[in-house]
Amino acid sequence: MFVSLNIRYMKLSDQVADKIKSDIKSKKYQAGEKLPAEPELMKLYGVGRSSIREAVKTLAISGFLKVQQGAGTFVNEATPVENMSNRLQRADFDEINAVRVLLEEEIVRLAVQHRNDEDLGEMRQRLEERKTAILQENRLACTNADIAFHMAIAQASRNSVLVDLYQYFTGNIRSFFSKRETQGITQFAMSHHLHEDLFNAIAQQQEHAALQTIKTILANNY
Repeated sequence: MFVSLNIRYMKLSDQVADKIKSDIKSKKYQAGEKLPAEPELMKLYGVGRSSIREAVKTLAISGFLKVQQGAGTFVNEATPVENMSNRLQRADFDEINAVRVLLEEEIVRLAVQHRNDEDLGEMRQRLEERKTAILQENRLACTNADIAFHMAIAQASRNSVLVDLYQYFTGNIRSFFSKRETQGITQFAMSHHLHEDLFNAIAQQQEHAALQTIKTILANNY
């Protein structure tokens, strides 16, 4: 086991995600390389299948890994830059939030213009996953589905730079949610209708409504 005293408070899946991320950055796993199968990863990191799957999902959402149905899990060709990740971790909360608001608004504006049926299908699926997680009162699943929903909107913007920038912020978003674990799924449940409104506005290409909704979502979150 690689667990050390200074990260004992972290969830097991988060520890595994950090270790895999470290191995990617040290070039143990090269860009474009396929990760070992689940049984081998379980042996390598000394954890169970559920921890491996959750770690892979976390790294896929944050852009380090790419899961290809039927093919396996691969290291992304362009992984997030570590110095930027560190910079965001050191940044003042208000600074990060101000930049994120600007980023999300531009992403939504472009998504309204460029989304296609495939994008809408991805958003709808993530929104359903978010709703299911709320009904099951599964906070971690809520977090994953919420981030994946907003990432789907970023992908619909058709601006790869904005997508990469948004990936940098996913770690901070996840950290924000983790600090409010005592609230359970309340914040997700209370904002779900707003996420549905955002989806509908993007689907109907109603830019003003979409921008107003994302502003409301972010204002309520913080």
